[in-house]
Amino acid sequence: MTDALPVIPLAAPLAGTLPAVLFSRLLEDSLDAVVIIDEHCRICYINGAMQSLSGYASGELLGQTLNGLLPDAVAAQHDRMVIDYIRSSRTSSVLGKIREFAIRHRNAQMIPIEMKAMDLGMVDGVRYFGAFLLDVRARRELAEKNASLLAQLEQQALHDALTSLPNRRAYEAQAEQAMARAARSGGPLAVGVADLDHFKKINDRYGHAVGDAVLRTVAQVLRDTARITDLAARLGGEEFGLLFPDATLAQAHGVAERIRAAIANTPTLLPDGTPLQVTMSIGVAALPPGVTLDAAMSEADKALYAAKHQGRNQVASAG
Repeated sequence: MTDALPVIPLAAPLAGTLPAVLFSRLLEDSLDAVVIIDEHCRICYINGAMQSLSGYASGELLGQTLNGLLPDAVAAQHDRMVIDYIRSSRTSSVLGKIREFAIRHRNAQMIPIEMKAMDLGMVDGVRYFGAFLLDVRARRELAEKNASLLAQLEQQALHDALTSLPNRRAYEAQAEQAMARAARSGGPLAVGVADLDHFKKINDRYGHAVGDAVLRTVAQVLRDTARITDLAARLGGEEFGLLFPDATLAQAHGVAERIRAAIANTPTLLPDGTPLQVTMSIGVAALPPGVTLDAAMSEADKALYAAKHQGRNQVASAG
């Protein structure tokens, strides 16, 4: 028997001491789809749920082989596998197990199902097999929606809503990973703290909507200008964190200078179309092995203060 139709032996006569018609009614009204085939894989019975699942009326399938409902790769082997199972005295490895599978709908769509099948034994010299099938499309759709929702929640938890940049939590997590990689490889690592110059004046003069637009412009420049391996995150307000993997302090200073120049040359358009120029000051510091992230960020923050003190719109390195 193939994986398409795992079977289990029926331990007791179907009817027992109750009228067989009761069992027939139970199968017919079952929420699970039911199909019974004979030893030649011809369909002998389908219930109402199976008709709905397959798109076929009962009379259309009775006497037809099961292969028409199976995936092509399985249908090519199914009859032979059924015959081999019947002739063999070996215990099947798939009997009694719930399997995920697919059947072909009348419109050719493959329907994912969960299936458990049984060896119904001999009746009047003919061997029969039956299977219960459960449509799992709704369950899969729900799982996909839940996975999508979880991904959205993770995105929201690790990204700043306004700029879509990673937030402080994400920055610290990725910095720790970069520190571990640098410790293993012996490569350099540097960090930076960037702050927009006179941002409060922008908010006071033009309003927070313009301030938000400026932050989004700056975020895009950071994404476009930093190296692909670098990380730019919004730490809060107008402050941004920079991470420079595999970069010496001098190399990080060079990237930061490129970012500073790009910010100065990328205006944000006011509602009336007037370009608003902003500038950024940046402090960078090395993050060598044995130094904590907090300590390196503190050094970068001191360098940022020096850049502000020296006139703003410039990059300063710690040390």
